[in-house]
Amino acid sequence: MRSPGTPRARNVDVNGTLLGYRETGAAGGRPVVLLHALASSAATWDQLAAELGGAGFRVIALDLPGHGSSARTPTYGLALLRDQVRAFLDELALTRVDLIGHSLGGNVATLVAQSEPDRVRRLVLEDIPPPPRDDRSAPPRRGRTLRLIKLGLAQLAGGRGGGFDRGVVRPIIAELRAPNPGWWHDLAAVKAPTLVISGGPGSHNSPARLREVASALPDARMVTIEAGHRIHSTRPAEFAAAVLPFLAAPDSA
Repeated sequence: MRSPGTPRARNVDVNGTLLGYRETGAAGGRPVVLLHALASSAATWDQLAAELGGAGFRVIALDLPGHGSSARTPTYGLALLRDQVRAFLDELALTRVDLIGHSLGGNVATLVAQSEPDRVRRLVLEDIPPPPRDDRSAPPRRGRTLRLIKLGLAQLAGGRGGGFDRGVVRPIIAELRAPNPGWWHDLAAVKAPTLVISGGPGSHNSPARLREVASALPDARMVTIEAGHRIHSTRPAEFAAAVLPFLAAPDSA
């Protein structure tokens, strides 16, 4: 018999693109959707998914287009990823979800919460790279970012998740580094209580910038787990200890 903590690999056609995902936990549990980082895959969430599934959640870890078991697409961009995630939720008839996103996945989760505020019940943003507000804002440190991508490449080449399309990297990095005042403005549209998790000074994403994100959101708090960028992978117990009570908290009246 399959353990409830064992992920079930599935796929679904979303607007002509086959998307793979891994499902853990009880089908009747409250849905939590996990979105991975650039150059990663849904498999990165297996340990957290087992914890959440054991707590009664229905956990769905999606391979973003161009990653893992999901199909490659001719072009890539943040809006495309947002729209594919929204369509994926439609296909699974998920009208209200908790969203957890790491790095790029957190940016995409934020876009979903901005565009469909009533659909997202709770939002967790793990060490996301917020875009610059304007031309004067310093972009992410490129060398460190590229080293992290190479780490993701090495992990996936070792069999974790099926690899990814190298063509996804350049356009996504370009968008994340481009000034985007609209992204900051639209944080005010997010209704979901939000937990922002920083990896501390060991991450290439500035804790100060993440504090700005938390301050710009209507209902957010920030915690720091000094693990660098890959918090859920390198400090899984501490990450779960921060996330589980947040998701389990009752909705405010």
